[in-house]
Amino acid sequence: MATYVDGFVLSVPKEKKAVYKKIAKEAALVWKKFGALEYKECRANDMSPKHVVMTFPKMAKTKENEEVWFSFIVFKSRAERNAINKKVMAYFDEKYAGTDMPMPFDMKRFAYGGFTTEVEA
Repeated sequence: MATYVDGFVLSVPKEKKAVYKKIAKEAALVWKKFGALEYKECRANDMSPKHVVMTFPKMAKTKENEEVWFSFIVFKSRAERNAINKKVMAYFDEKYAGTDMPMPFDMKRFAYGGFTTEVEA
């Protein structure tokens, strides 16, 4: 079954890891509630591979006091992703309307993309 994946790379300050994980746990529940197949939040722990020029920390301009996070959400298709994300955004817009919810990371160094799955095992 070919799937569709939204992927994210970001740098989270170490002192804000607990805040980020709390937000991510809520997000995981909401995306799964509306139909996402998988939701993963992954913290880097091996970022020194030999013979690799461009590492995630370099790409994300990660500072000394930050950690790289790689996150992804799996959907049945791009169309399902679009429908699910619309519901998720409406849910969060309603839940947090009128509140100021600052992100625990620098949004200017947040990378995102949607991907078709070409090989799946």
